Amino acid sequence: MMWRAAGALLLGLALAGCVSESYAPAPTAAQTARDKQLLANAPYPKVKPEGQYARHEVEYPTNKKPGTIIVDTPNKYLYFVEDNGKAIRYGVTVGEESLAFRGSAKVGRKTEWPSWTPTPEIHQRIAGLPPYVAPGPHNPMGARAMYLYQGNADTLFRIHGTNQPELLGQAISSGCIRMLNEDVIDLYSRVPVGTEVVVL
Repeated sequence: MMWRAAGALLLGLALAGCVSESYAPAPTAAQTARDKQLLANAPYPKVKPEGQYARHEVEYPTNKKPGTIIVDTPNKYLYFVEDNGKAIRYGVTVGEESLAFRGSAKVGRKTEWPSWTPTPEIHQRIAGLPPYVAPGPHNPMGARAMYLYQGNADTLFRIHGTNQPELLGQAISSGCIRMLNEDVIDLYSRVPVGTEVVVL
């Protein structure tokens, strides 16, 4: 029984990308002059993640090809798969259990500094929302959005930035996957339309 428990622990560590990890702050090379200006004047607390939810380079053995995005919903991580069994691991906010997306999709569309139009379902869940929010750091969609599609159908789930960085590592959103704006800009620069996304 002990060897089974030890094996399960080692497997869990490997799946969580916890082997040979190193802290790697998001590079600013992908940020435009507009990004830097808007982020410098963001109307939310300048919260930087520490520990496990900060951006890391990790060992991450997987059968998925480099360039794939894997979202580990239970552990609140997003992995961008690289060569040689490595990945970039970002901390994320995920959807509440009943609202979270599961399965495979592809990035069907990408937008810089998107606007936000809450769906009727979101209006039913959250009272007092405006019908439309213009682009900018005050917008819940943040600096970038990657829209998840299955075939030609929009799943209505997105990987996007946030105006609530203090909630990183929690399961509170309306189903979408939120990242720090600096991190989503970095990921966006690496991800073409058509990228496979696997949400566990």
